[in-house]
Amino acid sequence: MKFATYLCHDYNKSVCYVKLCIKIVKSSSFRTFFYNLFCLLVVVATWEGRCTSQIMGYTGITYSSPTLASAISNLVPAFTFILAIIFRMEKLAFRNWSCRAKVLGTIVSVGGAFIVTLYKGPKIVLSSPSSSHAASLHNSASVLASQSNWALGGLFLTAEYILVPMWYIVQTQIMKEYPAEVIVVCFYNLCVSIMAAVVGVFTEPDTSKWRIRLDIALASIICSGIFGSGLNNTIHTWALRLKGPVFVAMFKPLSIAIAVAMGVAFLGDTLYLGSILGATVIVLGFYTVMWGKAKEEMDEEECNEYSNLESSATDKKSPLLQNYRK
Repeated sequence: MKFATYLCHDYNKSVCYVKLCIKIVKSSSFRTFFYNLFCLLVVVATWEGRCTSQIMGYTGITYSSPTLASAISNLVPAFTFILAIIFRMEKLAFRNWSCRAKVLGTIVSVGGAFIVTLYKGPKIVLSSPSSSHAASLHNSASVLASQSNWALGGLFLTAEYILVPMWYIVQTQIMKEYPAEVIVVCFYNLCVSIMAAVVGVFTEPDTSKWRIRLDIALASIICSGIFGSGLNNTIHTWALRLKGPVFVAMFKPLSIAIAVAMGVAFLGDTLYLGSILGATVIVLGFYTVMWGKAKEEMDEEECNEYSNLESSATDKKSPLLQNYRK
């Protein structure tokens, strides 16, 4: 892997950090955050773990192939669901249809993602000659990568996609204690910038490689910092606070189907039967989980309303009972 990846990672996080620092200073909860030192330490440790998982992912792709990375990444919803049950963020009650729908939808979505990744089938829409040539070069590079260090790359990728669900769990708990997405994301970018800079110093001691030139690299760093590290992470953190880790993790298989559609529409990629079947299965599983989550929320609201009615009725009857006993 080119060690310039760490430098780019450092620069785009720094771009977002400068932008979000302005928001921190203007925030009314700025002082409150620093009074809670424990929360700050948890935030730093969590985001450092997220940065470590990203570095492991880059290293794993280098040693193996993008195909293996996509296949292992499909297990993120399953790992997240298991960890959410262990940490009691999700309820496992097979008597309820909502729980059955979530379990079944997760399994179906993971299966659909594997279909898209590992099964092609006959061609439905042919690609352009230029994209076919690029795809052949990409496939040959993947084959060369797969012939060497496949096991080591798989180990790195497995470690990454075990850390990601753990990050979802801890991040959800952080947002419950301190619901300020922008400030938390700002500290994330600060921690990742520091960590990427330290790694970059050891892996790329040549200072000439750290220079930013006025070309497409600068534009990619700025766009990645604003839209990727800033907007994407803020929305991600906001969704974790509102809906929990399982809801966010379920979009991982759906992103594969979206990537296939975007590649066919804008890049002229070849559309295979396996992509259509897998995308259909992913969408079915995704909406099954969403139905289960919605049904669970409706049941909880009904239970809360029923308990409130019972408590109010008990409060009204208690004086009469006390007078009767007297």
